[in-house]
Amino acid sequence: MSSLRILLRTIAVAGLAAALIAPASAVRAEPTPAELTARIEESSTRLERVVESYNALNERMKANRATAATIQTRLGPLAAQAERSRADVAELAVNAYKTGGLRDVEALLEPGRSGTLADRLSVVDRLTRQRQERIAGYTANQRRLLAEKNQLEHTLAQQATQARTLTATRQKIEKDLADLYELRREAYGRATEAPEPAPEPPPVKSERTVKATSAPAVSGDAGTAVRYAYGAIGKPYRWGADGPDGYDCSGLTLAAWRAAGRSLPHNAAMQWRKVSHIGRGDLRPGDLVFYSGLGHVALYVGGGQVIDAPSAGRNVRKRSMDMSTPYGYGRVG
Repeated sequence: MSSLRILLRTIAVAGLAAALIAPASAVRAEPTPAELTARIEESSTRLERVVESYNALNERMKANRATAATIQTRLGPLAAQAERSRADVAELAVNAYKTGGLRDVEALLEPGRSGTLADRLSVVDRLTRQRQERIAGYTANQRRLLAEKNQLEHTLAQQATQARTLTATRQKIEKDLADLYELRREAYGRATEAPEPAPEPPPVKSERTVKATSAPAVSGDAGTAVRYAYGAIGKPYRWGADGPDGYDCSGLTLAAWRAAGRSLPHNAAMQWRKVSHIGRGDLRPGDLVFYSGLGHVALYVGGGQVIDAPSAGRNVRKRSMDMSTPYGYGRVG
């Protein structure tokens, strides 16, 4: 074999080997820590949006259940009222059939009856109005009953649709959560952060001193909410949860203000619609700070700091309110 042919064959074999080895090397390349962190942040943000949509749907389902219960309590009395009206109209029909319909009226107008003609016409008018009112009342009662039944059917149909969507969303969350936990294991060696101890309480001078946390001294309901949030530091993020063992973002703000006797929905966007909107310069401890196009919410605790449940795999923590660009600020009324 000529030396030229041997050289060409050697080059071809080397090229084939390089082509086979290069893709395998690329497949085996491990993502860098920066790439893993970016993927975790992206997955966490996406998952939180799905969780908040689940929470919003759950809130609407609760509202529909309350509406259905209210309608159910109204249906009984409405049905009884409609039945009484039906009986009244049936009685009118029977009397009209037995008396020939207008005999009572004719008798009132017969010559020789007592009273002036004007008086007798007034009686006829009153009888006519009474009958018309009874018939109109029957019609109105039947319409109200039918409207309530239709509303109940619509509400129950909505509930059925919402339940199916809720199940599908829950399944998606669980799948996305499993993927996120796998990323965290790859990046950090574990799916979730280790539990953190709650802040140490300050020294107490008497049994009456508040011992809950090292929260700043804030008066009123806002102080109650702030102290609750401090007490939640170190507890794990749990999607759809509002305590006491874990929280998602809107679940934490809900629970903090619930401790103060105030009611908030379990969804960041719904909370935004319920609070009074304020400027950054007006922030006081206990106010809410919203992020990510209303996909995240935190509780302001003063000093440019918020407490929030960040995302799946992480614990409730206190951090800078400028962790990302705020969407807006709100005060619980």
